[in-house]
Amino acid sequence: MRLFVLSILLSIAITPVCANARPRVTAAGVSGTPPVIVVGFLGGFVKHDNLVHSEVQLAARLRKEYPAGVDVEIYESYRGEKARQKIMGLLDTDHDGTLSVEEKQDARIILYGHSWGASESITLARQLKKKGIPVLLTIQVDSVSKIGQNDVVIPTNVAQAANFYQPSGIVHGKREIRPADPAYTRIIGNFRFDYNASPYSCSEYPWFDRLLAKHHTQIECDPKVWDQVESLIRSNIILADSPSEFRVN
Repeated sequence: MRLFVLSILLSIAITPVCANARPRVTAAGVSGTPPVIVVGFLGGFVKHDNLVHSEVQLAARLRKEYPAGVDVEIYESYRGEKARQKIMGLLDTDHDGTLSVEEKQDARIILYGHSWGASESITLARQLKKKGIPVLLTIQVDSVSKIGQNDVVIPTNVAQAANFYQPSGIVHGKREIRPADPAYTRIIGNFRFDYNASPYSCSEYPWFDRLLAKHHTQIECDPKVWDQVESLIRSNIILADSPSEFRVN
């Protein structure tokens, strides 16, 4: 826990920021900057509105806490393209159907997910890189890659990344993520959790989760994990909305 608190403080202190939070002047006049964009992905085939799952509960808390200036979206693990289109639309503040260099630089994006959803968040970050769009933070919880995906190497458009995992059971997350280039991406940490000696506490989850992926489900419903995920997201929202003179480039 001490290591995680230190990581949070370092996150606030040295996160690279790629955009200024002041209005732009375009040909059509003054155009406001887009909101901070937080996108979460669920694991497996879980629906985006299933409130049993911690990812959905977190999105609901963030929406309540930040009714303006922050756009929070939650998607199924197979809806990465839908999430990408939503992000592109939010960044297109002059609504001309094309992202300018300035609109891309104004992006303040946070991605998180569990299991397949964690892998999807890194795939989405990689797609945004191809468009020249930066990402403030990615968070993976017991990340399980889909076929053809790479959830271990974090692309260079991501400023910071964190990995929470547990090593037990048939289904378990990646033990370590690493940056494609440490000059561009800081790995906050690879945080391990062990549930071998812990009683199963996810009573609202389906029976097949308890049977086939007990530990993988345990980390998804562990409030200690999601409190830390939420702290990281909140610290980056605060940083993204801070005056430019307090930011470190």
